[in-house]
Amino acid sequence: MKPTIAALLALVAGLASNLHAVDPPEPFVPLPHSRQLAWHELGYYAFVHFNMNTFTDREWGEGTESPQLFNPTELDCRQWARTFKEAGMQGIIITAKHHDGFCLWPSQYTEHSVKNSPWRDGQGDLLRELSDACKEFGLKFGVYLSPWDRNQPTYGDSPKYNAYFLNQLEEVLTNYGEVFEVWFDGACGEGPNGKRQEYDWPAFIAQVRRCQPNALIFSDAGPDIRWVGNEGGDSSETTWAPLRRDEFYPGIPGRNRELGEGHADGTHWLPPEVDVSIRPGWYYHASQDNDQKTVERLMQIYYNAWGNNGSLLLNIPVDRRGLVHENDARRLMEFKAARDAVFSRDLAIGKPVTASNVRGNDDRFSAGLVTDGHPDTYWAADDELRQGILQVELEAVTPINHLVAQEFIPLGQRIAKFEVSARVDGAWRNVATGTTVGNRKVVRFDTIAADAVRFKILDALACPTLHTLELYAAPPSVEIQTAPAEPDGHTQVTLISDYPEADIVYTLNGSEPDPFGILYHAPFTIDRQATVKARAYFLGRGGVTPAVTRLDLGAE
Repeated sequence: MKPTIAALLALVAGLASNLHAVDPPEPFVPLPHSRQLAWHELGYYAFVHFNMNTFTDREWGEGTESPQLFNPTELDCRQWARTFKEAGMQGIIITAKHHDGFCLWPSQYTEHSVKNSPWRDGQGDLLRELSDACKEFGLKFGVYLSPWDRNQPTYGDSPKYNAYFLNQLEEVLTNYGEVFEVWFDGACGEGPNGKRQEYDWPAFIAQVRRCQPNALIFSDAGPDIRWVGNEGGDSSETTWAPLRRDEFYPGIPGRNRELGEGHADGTHWLPPEVDVSIRPGWYYHASQDNDQKTVERLMQIYYNAWGNNGSLLLNIPVDRRGLVHENDARRLMEFKAARDAVFSRDLAIGKPVTASNVRGNDDRFSAGLVTDGHPDTYWAADDELRQGILQVELEAVTPINHLVAQEFIPLGQRIAKFEVSARVDGAWRNVATGTTVGNRKVVRFDTIAADAVRFKILDALACPTLHTLELYAAPPSVEIQTAPAEPDGHTQVTLISDYPEADIVYTLNGSEPDPFGILYHAPFTIDRQATVKARAYFLGRGGVTPAVTRLDLGAE
């Protein structure tokens, strides 16, 4: 049968298309392992410091504590998992053994464990309960296992203790299903025998690889994830995932800045994890029940971690009941509401994009792929280029104050410098500059109403790629200002938003202001007792403050 005209035309079109096809960019090493790529997708998960220190009101134990002290009265790992799942977390890492050596599982290699506690009449296994709860709620399960052990008599007799620790690693990593992360710190002190332990890190790592080949290993030196260099929730503006890994070891002193920044010439893919506690301490202390970090501080930490080429490991110290404390749970949900208020609506999704260059003029690397929402597509430039411009057309004047950029990291991290500009009334304004991007970079700037945005790559180590460009409008805030009360008792109230074009709505009776409330136009006076509540909106354009601003006037 003769081919149809349509078939011939399609064949010709296909041949013409192939003439312009080019190969993808060569990988720019080092590259992430598949387990690291999966970890990059998590972004935010829970650290739970819960162990003997919870019941002694300490941060570091001595190792001489009686197992009889460990007795949570209402322990419910399902409550933990449910709370963390609702808070938007992706997993839980538990302190299975801290420096005092007490084990949350009935280890056959020590008597210093839950098997000799009154909890569950000595029949309990907290790792079993938590791993089961994680499975039920769709969370990843991870373990912190301290190499330092102030209880174990063989600690300091290096070969004997290393064998002991390897046995415990095998117990933890073979009896509780899949483990997504094994967390090591470098703490090391003298043992009960007065000797200092020399850890066999190669053997420890090999044991993890044998028992849990897909697990990530955390320490100052990885080998999969590195410490960010502090426990305050901070990070560096420049954050390379690569690191010259062989120069580092767990507990290495004096190189915290490099741990934060990474190395442009790094030899291994070793991205940072930001570990920080929601309270001042890592373990539960009743005196800190009202000392949670503010939502504003948690948001800043989130930008430092998830928004800066890393992940956030947020510690929640479970209390003596064995429950996530109500105040911590409340703050977690307020934190989630604040994140949702910013990132719930991508204003760039599906919008047209143009680029200064498209690799080989091949549609497989076109500019529009950065806003298609697909996980496996990306824009790329020609090999010889180290710069590029991508322009997103919003098609209408839109308030924006966040840009999210992602490189296509399966091919390596490349971008070293960029700037962001917005088109306002036909003129381009520079709104932000930055250095590295990597897996994700969140760029924040003052709210601006624009109809187009440019992401300009100023420098790269190899031809740049970009997987995603997203735009968001974090909701405007409101400040309530009052003038001194007049002799007649009247008070003047002024409402100010951080975005001048925002619509401010207020109430005077303490009720929640919604978009149909009193629209603020100018300062007003109050001559009676009142509770002013105000909220700013982008009316008709989406975006609402997660909380209202409140002021009580004339209250006794």
